[in-house]
Amino acid sequence: MSGPGGRSARPADTVSASNVIVSGGLCLLPGRGLVAADVVCSNGLIEDIQMPRGSRSGAIDAGGCLVLPGIVDIHGDAFERQIMPRPMTMFPVDMAMRETDRQLVANGITTAYHGITVSWEPGLRSLDQSLQVIGALEQLDPTLAADNRIHIRWETFALDQTTEVLKLLTRPKTPLLAFNDHTSPLMKVADVRRAVNRHAERAMVAPGEYLALYEEAIAQHDRVASAIREVAEVAKRHDVPMLSHDDRTADDRAFYRSLGAQVAEFPVTEEALAASVAWGDMVVLGAPNVVRGGSHSGAIGAEQAVRAGKCAVLASDYYYPAPLQAAVALVERGALSLERAWELISAAPARAAGLVDRGEIAKGLRADLVVLCPGEKWPVATLCAGRAVYRSR
Repeated sequence: MSGPGGRSARPADTVSASNVIVSGGLCLLPGRGLVAADVVCSNGLIEDIQMPRGSRSGAIDAGGCLVLPGIVDIHGDAFERQIMPRPMTMFPVDMAMRETDRQLVANGITTAYHGITVSWEPGLRSLDQSLQVIGALEQLDPTLAADNRIHIRWETFALDQTTEVLKLLTRPKTPLLAFNDHTSPLMKVADVRRAVNRHAERAMVAPGEYLALYEEAIAQHDRVASAIREVAEVAKRHDVPMLSHDDRTADDRAFYRSLGAQVAEFPVTEEALAASVAWGDMVVLGAPNVVRGGSHSGAIGAEQAVRAGKCAVLASDYYYPAPLQAAVALVERGALSLERAWELISAAPARAAGLVDRGEIAKGLRADLVVLCPGEKWPVATLCAGRAVYRSR
């Protein structure tokens, strides 16, 4: 049997001790559904998918369990709660990102794009804080379990930070770029005072100072569109996948789509959602929305969108357990088959991020796997690049 690159797959009895075998499970294979198979991993890749051969010495026993592709999370900012667990209370970034990595793999997330916000705000979402997070991820990378990457959430009114955003687009691990505008809608919310107070706490300034900074940012409105076009052009040159965030109208989506942003992230209205679907764009919604049975902010219901075929990807958003729990819930509620539900958190987000080497269980792809027992909602084991990084038993 030929393996990746034409080399011969070694028979089971000659697999070296450096390899990892996940044996005895029902594997979710693309186009085939659940198939009894053993997965042989070597050098971080899936070397072979074999017929079950019984008990194997040193193998990870997945008997009676499902073997699923690792979860690819293209938008997660729960790490912010590790940095600032209470308002205006900060913890060391390296400590926060180590703990975040532990949470990722314990919830089956093998590839994580951290939503690093580059804003005009000081504090938690400032450029300086974002660069600290990125620096910590780079320093810790050899010791982290998951494949930790960055999702640049550029607040489009942060014009003074444009140069730094352009630098981030050239990172060795290609990032994602999302165009965010949380500035324009701020004064249109139902309770402006409450919103300003919450944002000021995150920015670690008094509400009055926050409002002064807001006024400075909003005054640059006329320059924003040209800056967006400039950043989008550089992103295209570097093949950085682009997303538009919180689109409110079809015109919003059309503008970003014209610049090459083919992913609509958390469209706020039915109008924006319908336009995204009509144009064939990938729609990302929040997995917590599915788990909770609705949006915490009154936005579009993710499960309804999934059932209607209007959602391509589910992301953790603000809660790392949510992708796996959402996929399981969709199956239990009869909304989707396991294969289709798991695609929302594995193969589809990998495609949206331009990652061609993961998201499915197939020879030659990264050996990112989740072992999940039927009736349970937490992984028994998680493998990242063929390495068992989490075991619950």
